[in-house]
Amino acid sequence: MAVLAYADGHPVGYAYGNRIEHGDRYWQRTTPAPAEEYTGRPALALKEIGVRPAWRGTGASRRIHDALLAARDEPFVTLMVNPAAGEGKVHALYRSWGYEDIGQSQPSPASPLLTVMIRPIR
Repeated sequence: MAVLAYADGHPVGYAYGNRIEHGDRYWQRTTPAPAEEYTGRPALALKEIGVRPAWRGTGASRRIHDALLAARDEPFVTLMVNPAAGEGKVHALYRSWGYEDIGQSQPSPASPLLTVMIRPIR
């Protein structure tokens, strides 16, 4: 699932994600193991949000995020964030959107330790 945003015919940003099921490696790499409440049913894993620099700070990323979630029927959306990104501002932004920390993950040996966050879709 993906959302592309445009203004006056010009790209503004995008978001994409995929459905993850119980037992998915996304959950297997998360420590501590997430609660069954989150993993017992399919969830949406938000993989990336990107907004052009001119549109940062305008609320465009939140509108793109919300548009991605609007058509979903999963009960939860989860994401991974580098807590050092933007000197912590990205992590704080997701918290302001209702996400909470539930663990950590290192998807590959070369990646930094990421914070796993989750929130209800509705």
